[in-house]
Amino acid sequence: QVHLVESGGGLVQPGGSLKLSCAASGSIFNIDYVAWVRQAPGKQRELVASSSGGGTTYYADSVKGRFTISRDGAKYMVYLQMNGLKPEDTAVYYCNADGLDTNSSRFNYWGQGTQVTVSS
Repeated sequence: QVHLVESGGGLVQPGGSLKLSCAASGSIFNIDYVAWVRQAPGKQRELVASSSGGGTTYYADSVKGRFTISRDGAKYMVYLQMNGLKPEDTAVYYCNADGLDTNSSRFNYWGQGTQVTVSS
């Protein structure tokens, strides 16, 4: 079993910054792929940023230049630094991780989400 717990969300004014964290724990052998996905009210989930084990990163056009995904492999932590926040960034942000557990079985888990609200 693998657990993902996000933290760091909150209320911030436009132009402000937040850093989201995602802590993975459990029977983890390695994590190949991590991603941050967000869902705003009445909208579909949107892939915001991702990072593969080979170092390849992806950013949605809407966040390029403002958001940065990073990971600490030794601690199974994933971060999303968000700068220049806009009201349209308001959403619940979810962490997603894909990898192998200690039984060599592939897993894909989601965290419970953390709310980010950008408003003056």
